[in-house]
Amino acid sequence: MFKHSASEVVMVKPVGFQFNAETAVNNAYQSDDGADVETVQEKALKEFNHLVEELEKRGVKVNVLEDTPEPATPDSIFPNNWFSTHEGGTMVVYPMFAENRQLEITKFRDEVEKIAANSFKDEKFFKVYDYSKNAEKGKILEGTGSMVIDRKNKVAYCALSPRADKELFLQFCEDTGHKPVYFVAEQDGVVIYHTNILMGIGEKNALICLESIEEGKREEVRKSLEEGGNNVIDLSLDQIKNSLGNTLELKGSDGKNFIAMSTKAYNSLTEDQKKKIEEETEILAADISTIEFYGGGSVRCMIAEIF
Repeated sequence: MFKHSASEVVMVKPVGFQFNAETAVNNAYQSDDGADVETVQEKALKEFNHLVEELEKRGVKVNVLEDTPEPATPDSIFPNNWFSTHEGGTMVVYPMFAENRQLEITKFRDEVEKIAANSFKDEKFFKVYDYSKNAEKGKILEGTGSMVIDRKNKVAYCALSPRADKELFLQFCEDTGHKPVYFVAEQDGVVIYHTNILMGIGEKNALICLESIEEGKREEVRKSLEEGGNNVIDLSLDQIKNSLGNTLELKGSDGKNFIAMSTKAYNSLTEDQKKKIEEETEILAADISTIEFYGGGSVRCMIAEIF
């Protein structure tokens, strides 16, 4: 079985976090109330630092990258969209939908490659698949936002959208040896732009809003998860509005897994769901309400794993 949960991650400290109009065209989870930009950044930085502190308390190695004011990259706090690393010495770089998000690759790639290469030092090779130039052709695949990967079973799930091109998704699966499972998902009649809005997979539990998935694919997705040994915990449409799909399981220094989610997500759990999750993993809940409100992303989006 492949390693599923990472104990080392990359996070990017924001310097100019704010509502990103370029991504808002197809991210229905972003909001803007015209608040002072400096105030938004100050609150987001406080939330970011608290989450880093909580992860480090559990023994996760957090590589914090420093953003720069120029060029402006308001969503750099969500690094999992532009790169991923995989067991066996592989890194993948992805094409981003927004031009100001594509700039994140130029800013941070060298530093991330060094971190990944150091992590892979005992591997036989370090291979990079670079799909980023596909953005010029309008073919987008935004990393582990557009895909949710069951790493222990080498299965990748993808909700097709303007941020998740089917052809590029299948290319990723072919290049990296993952079995593809794809579908269309909607909320309130709108296509869900990122798969990690509606599902998160751990070593034992899979949190997923099956109701959001097109009827013809719903049971296929459930069956695939169950065949992989996952306990399927079904979420409601209201719960994924509260970021409950946007979770990530990590491994602490004690060798035990825990699931990281936002306070908003945690508060939306039913008692039965909470009990099922805690039978397998501890829950870490962190308040990132500012980041969720303006950025439309939650805890999982803020963390890029290093394998």
